[in-house]
Amino acid sequence: MNKNYSISELNAIAKEILSTAKNNALLFYGEMGAGKTTLIKELCKELGIDDVVSSPTFSLVNEYHTNKDEIVYHFDFYRIEDENEAYDIGIEDYFYSNAWCLIEWPQNIENLLPLESTEIHISVLENGQRNIQLK
Repeated sequence: MNKNYSISELNAIAKEILSTAKNNALLFYGEMGAGKTTLIKELCKELGIDDVVSSPTFSLVNEYHTNKDEIVYHFDFYRIEDENEAYDIGIEDYFYSNAWCLIEWPQNIENLLPLESTEIHISVLENGQRNIQLK
């Protein structure tokens, strides 16, 4: 998938991502302010999460529960300086739990990422729309 979208189309984009994802690990790439967390909020809504969804910038991971009592993990590795910090939180247990893992700034833990993942690249266009590419 490679398409441009506006904020009003987020719901459809989220549905498409969830239906075409290779597995439960979604990797979000994009500059600061590109809309990674905004898209993750919409994905969480589609997965049935009623809680407030926010970026776990300082805690590294937030855990959410869907209305089907499934777990979704939301990671933000922006502030991580060494991959060992991810080991310290038990990253392997999260990644191989079969729960959804929504990972912002995955490039900061590149050597630890699950082999089968869906990459989501978001960029801001001049007109304020976003371009999204799934790989």
